[in-house]
Amino acid sequence: MLRKYSILFGIIIGLLLLFIATLYYPGGSQYDRNAAGYDWKNNYLSNLFGPKAMNGADNASRPWAVAGMFFLCAGIVVFFIEFPKKIPSKGAARVVTWFGAGGMLCAFLAVTPYHDIMITIASTLVLVSMFYITVFVFRSKLHLFKILCVIGLIVPYCCNYVYYTGHYLAFLPIMQKVCIATTITWVLALQYFTTTNDFASKKAVATK
Repeated sequence: MLRKYSILFGIIIGLLLLFIATLYYPGGSQYDRNAAGYDWKNNYLSNLFGPKAMNGADNASRPWAVAGMFFLCAGIVVFFIEFPKKIPSKGAARVVTWFGAGGMLCAFLAVTPYHDIMITIASTLVLVSMFYITVFVFRSKLHLFKILCVIGLIVPYCCNYVYYTGHYLAFLPIMQKVCIATTITWVLALQYFTTTNDFASKKAVATK
């Protein structure tokens, strides 16, 4: 049971620790550097990782946030290892595994001073992996999952657009949280509500 639900447990523990981290955040945001506490509308997740908060105070949220990112990323790494077993193409499965797991490793390293470069690498690798999975979902009869996959790709792309262009930057903290929520929903839905048969080729199904 522990192995079966390791992805779910990792994500839940990670989110819980990140939530606790927000309670310890001293304050300061892109909108108001003197604001008290964590502002869900104006603070980024990365504000929890620095040794200093944006208001200059020692950041007591950092240990909780680092631990939260570890469990969250670890849970999704397991997804990118387990889910590809459902994909009939071994080559595509390897791409999903290595790009997805590698991307999440870089996502965890975003807690370091190399945040910006790690986010760029993580986003690129994970989106490639998600695109591969989306291709196989579109070949299946999982019609609701097709919509979920489209949303799962569009939201990160929109976040990347805002992040790299600086347009509508005021909305990025909220978009970041929406992106995390949609990605987690995508991961859990694909892991626990699909089977190998959903992705089996028509030829393989016909011979059974």
